[in-house]
Amino acid sequence: MPRGDLCLVLHAHLPYVRHPEHPSFLEETWLFEAITECYLPLIRVFDRLVADGVPFRVTLSVSPPLVNMLADPFLQERYLAHIDKLSRLAEKETIRTTAEPQLLELARLYQRLFHDSVEAYENQLGRDLIGAFKRLQAAGRLELITTGATHGFLPLLKPVPAAVSAQVAVAVATHERAFGQPPAGIWLPECGYFPGLEETLKAHGLKYFFVEAHGILNAEETPRDGVMAPLACPNGVCAFGRDPDSSRLVWSSHEGYPGDPMYRDFYKDIGHDLDFDYIRPFILDGETRIQTGIKYHRITGDAGDKALYDPAAATERADVHAKDFLDRKVAQARKAVSNMGRSPAIVAPYDAELFGHWWFEGPQWLDLLIRKLAYDQDTVRLATPSDHLRDTPQVQVARPSASTWGDQGYNAFWLNPGNDWIYPHLHDAAHRMHALASAHGKADAASPRGRALAQAARSLLLAQASDWPFIMKTGAAVDYAYGRIRDHLARFHHLADAVESGDVDMENLAALEAMDAIFPDIDPGVYG
Repeated sequence: MPRGDLCLVLHAHLPYVRHPEHPSFLEETWLFEAITECYLPLIRVFDRLVADGVPFRVTLSVSPPLVNMLADPFLQERYLAHIDKLSRLAEKETIRTTAEPQLLELARLYQRLFHDSVEAYENQLGRDLIGAFKRLQAAGRLELITTGATHGFLPLLKPVPAAVSAQVAVAVATHERAFGQPPAGIWLPECGYFPGLEETLKAHGLKYFFVEAHGILNAEETPRDGVMAPLACPNGVCAFGRDPDSSRLVWSSHEGYPGDPMYRDFYKDIGHDLDFDYIRPFILDGETRIQTGIKYHRITGDAGDKALYDPAAATERADVHAKDFLDRKVAQARKAVSNMGRSPAIVAPYDAELFGHWWFEGPQWLDLLIRKLAYDQDTVRLATPSDHLRDTPQVQVARPSASTWGDQGYNAFWLNPGNDWIYPHLHDAAHRMHALASAHGKADAASPRGRALAQAARSLLLAQASDWPFIMKTGAAVDYAYGRIRDHLARFHHLADAVESGDVDMENLAALEAMDAIFPDIDPGVYG
C-alpha cells in the first residue's frame, strides 16, 4: 500500500547585513541571534539524529546572502565577540539571581547555552556552519536547495527579464560553489511565482519549486489531487504546493503550537526589563536597549505579569505537540492515499528561523517529531521533493497560477503605497545593468572596468532584496530599509558611470568591494 510523503522544508534566509564601517551595528545581531538560537541548535539536532541512527530526510534552503555571511571571517569574529558579551552577562545573572532558585536555574540555562554555542561554533565546527550542512548533505540527511541571489521578489522584477535571470543564475552558482553540487530545487523568494518563470528555472538546471496552496488550486488546469501532489509545468519543472493544515498547526497566531502558554515568551527580555545601568555594558552601544536572548518568562499574562518559564514543562508540551502533528499527518496521508491510490506529497515549509529563535522549543519539537516519524508509525515517510518525484513519477501537467504566500496571497505585501516607489528605480537600474553587461561583459574581470562592472552587479542585486519592501510594510526598521535601497542604488549608478566613462576611482572601488563583499566570483555577464 502506498505511503504518504511528508516533505519538511526549512527556509534559512537573512538579508545581507554587514557594516565594517561601524564598530557595532544593530541589524548584524539578526545573524548572531539566528546562529545561536536556530542554526547551531538545528545542526545539533540533525547530528544527534545521525549519531542515534535515526533515518530522516529534510529539505533545507540556504539563501545566498546567508551563505556569504556565514562564511565571512569579519562576521565570524563579530559573532564570537557578541556571544562572549552574552556569556559575561549570563554569568553576571547567575550572581544577581542567587537568592531566587527558579530564576537562578534559568540563568544557568542561558550560561550553558552560550557556552555550548561557543564550543560548537569555534571548536567542533571550526566556525564552518556551511561545512556542517554540507556534511549532512553528504550523509544523505539534508537536501540543500537555494533561493534568489538576494531574495529578490521575482514577480515584481519581471519587467526586466535579465533581472530575474540574474537572481536565479547567481543563486545557483553561489550554491554550487558553497555545497559542491548544483541545487535540484529552489525556494522562490516569498514563494512568488508568475507563469513562465519555470523557463528561467529550467535554463539554470532547477527541477522543482514551491508555491502557496492557491497557486496549485488555481492552476490553468484543475489539479486532480489538490495540493497533495506536485504539478509539472509544460517544460517539466515541478511545482509543490504548501499544505494549509501543516502551515496552520505551526504558523497560525491563534492555533499554532508556538503560542502555547507553556512555551518561552520571545518578547519579554532582560535587555528591556532590567535596570539600565546594570544592562548598559551588554547592550549594543551602551545607549540603546536591545534583545539579549535571556528571557525568563513563558507566554502568560500581560507584559508585566508573566509566569516564569519551566523548561521541563515546555519539553513535555513539545512532545505532546509532536505527537499531535504526527497523528494529524498520518490521518491526512491515509485519507489522501485512499482518494488518490498513490503516495501523496504533504509539503510543510517553514522559515528556519522560527525554530529556536521565535519558537525556542522548535528544535526540540522537530527532534521529537522526526523520531516519532521513524519509530511510532509506518504510514508517513519523511522525504524530500526529489525523493517524491523519483518514487512517484506520475505527475499531472499543468502550470500553476501567479501567487505568493504573502498577505492575501498575491503581491500586495511587496507592492503597496508604502514601498511602490522602489520599483521604477530598480527597473531603471536593471535596464542600465543589462546594457552595461551587453557592452562590457567580456571585460577582463581583474581590470578596473571589469571590477567596477562586477561591483555594480552586486549593488543592484542587494538593492533588489525583498527584505527591504517587506520591512517597510511591517513598519520595523523602516529607516534602515530605506537607507539600504538608497545606498545600493546610489553605489550602482556611481559604478555604472565609471564603467561607461572608463574612469574608475580605484580607491573608491576598493572601499565598495570591502563594504559589500558578497558574491566574490560573480559574473556580471549574467545580466547580458
